[in-house]
Amino acid sequence: MLKGLATGMKNAKAITTASIYAALYATITIAETIIGGTLAYGPVQVRVSDALLPLPMIHGIPAAIGLAIGCAVANAYATGNIIDMVFGSIANLVAGVLAAKISKGKPILACTYSVVAVTLIVGSYLPLLFPIPLWLSYTSILIGESIAIYLIGYPLLRILVKMRG
Repeated sequence: MLKGLATGMKNAKAITTASIYAALYATITIAETIIGGTLAYGPVQVRVSDALLPLPMIHGIPAAIGLAIGCAVANAYATGNIIDMVFGSIANLVAGVLAAKISKGKPILACTYSVVAVTLIVGSYLPLLFPIPLWLSYTSILIGESIAIYLIGYPLLRILVKMRG
C-alpha cells in the first residue's frame, strides 16, 4: 500500500511540475507577444520564455514536457500554425530532455544544449513560414536563443542550483 502511495505522490509531483512549466512558458510567451509584438515570433526573435529551457537540469523530464506543452499553447495562441506548434514543441522537448539527461549538472552545458537544439530545429523550419534564407534563419535563431538562454536562463539556473544547495 505504501508503495502505491509513493508512486501516486511521484506521479502527482511530475504532473504538477509539468503543469507549472507549461503555464509559465505559455504565459511569458503570450505576454511577450501582447507587449512586444513579433519579438517572440518571426524571422528575428528573442523569446524570453526560452530562458526556462535549461531548467529541466534541476526539475527533470516533467519540466521538459511542460515546456513542450507550453510552447504548443503559446504557438497556437500567437500563430495557429501547425508547423510552428508541432516543431516548436519538439524543439523545446529536445532542449529540455538534453538539459535534464546529459548536462551532468553543469549549467553551461544545459544552456548550450538548449541553444543548439532550438537553433537547429526552429532554424530549419522557419524558412517554411517566412521568406528568408536558411543561413539567416539559423543565424537569427542562434542570436535570439543565446540572448534569452545565456543572458537570462543561465543566471536563473545558477541561482536555482545555489538555492537547492
